[in-house]
Amino acid sequence: MISIIIPVLNEAKIVSDLINHLIDHAAIENISEIIIVDGGSTDETQNIVTSIISDIKKSNPNNSFIKLIPSGKGRAKQMNLGAKNAKGDVLYFLHADSFPPNRYDALILQEYHNNNLAGCFRLRFDNNHWWLRLASWLTKFSWRACRGGDQSQFICKNLFNDIGGFDESYVIYEDNVLINELYARNEFVVIQSDIKTSARLYERHGVWKLQYHFWTIYVKKWFGADANELLAYYKKHIA
Repeated sequence: MISIIIPVLNEAKIVSDLINHLIDHAAIENISEIIIVDGGSTDETQNIVTSIISDIKKSNPNNSFIKLIPSGKGRAKQMNLGAKNAKGDVLYFLHADSFPPNRYDALILQEYHNNNLAGCFRLRFDNNHWWLRLASWLTKFSWRACRGGDQSQFICKNLFNDIGGFDESYVIYEDNVLINELYARNEFVVIQSDIKTSARLYERHGVWKLQYHFWTIYVKKWFGADANELLAYYKKHIA
């Protein structure tokens, strides 16, 4: 079974839509739980999730299908905490603004049963800018440079634990650090179905400006920049 782990921080506008999407586009018998790990939201995120849990329990008091876990801020920290509380054989890490394809559960489990123990989906932005369409198209290939957390990440729980989970020293780039380790082990597959993700950060900063900064972060890491240097650059130019 699959444990879905979603780190959130002030996602009141979309968290309900995402939970409903995950339920409507999967066979529930394949999903162990949906774990929302909140990093200290100050909007209505926690109240919305609590309300959804309450509504589910009205029809089934013993149902703990959706869980809300408080956490310190930081996606790596939040996702590791979610993994520690997960019961499924497969962990599926998902950003709050990314919506996986129909029957994502079957697609993930098909790879798992084919002994592909980790991977992601192709990416599609909710914006028709030509560069974002091209960038999305490139994610169909297995090149490591085309990977990122918005594509989501499934990984066998045993493999995740063997790696040691996400490196919590990285406040940003934590997804890529894990992906790099998986590539080093030849444990990665790209599922050829699209996950739809928000282009809100590109729309906020401008496509070319944000893409330049993302490339810079990638190159900095390639040349040995540590977690603190990457975070300082992110805070200065993006946050």
